[in-house]
Amino acid sequence: MARESLSLETRIVPFPPAFRWHRTTLRRKIAGTLIGIIALVGLLVVGIVYHVTGGALRRQLDQRASVIATNLSDAAAGLVVGKKILELHALIAKYARLDGVSYVFIEDAGGEILIKSVGILASELTLSPASDDRRQTGKRSLTVRGRPVDETRMPILEGRAGVAHVGMWGDMAESAIRRLILPIIGLIGIAIVGGIILSSFLAGWLIKPILGLIAVADRISKGDLDTPVNIDTRDEVGALARSLERMRVSLRAAMARLRVEPR
Repeated sequence: MARESLSLETRIVPFPPAFRWHRTTLRRKIAGTLIGIIALVGLLVVGIVYHVTGGALRRQLDQRASVIATNLSDAAAGLVVGKKILELHALIAKYARLDGVSYVFIEDAGGEILIKSVGILASELTLSPASDDRRQTGKRSLTVRGRPVDETRMPILEGRAGVAHVGMWGDMAESAIRRLILPIIGLIGIAIVGGIILSSFLAGWLIKPILGLIAVADRISKGDLDTPVNIDTRDEVGALARSLERMRVSLRAAMARLRVEPR
């Protein structure tokens, strides 16, 4: 049994020493707490801005896509009915050049692609809406050229002449959010660096009277009872200083009594 217990004890591997907060100096505790608060507030600000701004930008992009699809449907109605292909080509090219538009195409009443913007393949647009949905505004999401696209369809003459489709790049909102968030992250980084510097000075200023009390207590422990405690504040440090001063006076009086008492 002794050998078994010995072998078990030798298998115990000591864990590496972990970080111990209570062994850290007060100055580091104060500075670390302030820096942590600044970083936490910064992360919360980034999260709130990302959430609020992202939702607002996505709603604006959806509204913009609906407006573009509506304008295209209205402008193409007469051209589709009159089968003016050249004018439709010019119209499609005009809308395809708008910022954020990935493609534009028009279907006829039978579901066949009548005209499309240059550079887009018909095979990429095979997911056509059902015939029952041609008289209703709709949306779908797909991938074109490896990028997400949010498509808005708008019926032309209530679907009797066809359907106009406008695809908007789906990552536009994310790109806009990143452009907005990056300066905020930079400002938060600057604030953290400034917080580190300010926290260091603030921590030194806060613990300065405590260091003075430590020096006085050290002198008292070595027998120096003539040095008064000169810290006079109304906070907890001042209360500690007054307690230390009363202890010094009491020790001095006790030592004086011991000297005059006969042995």
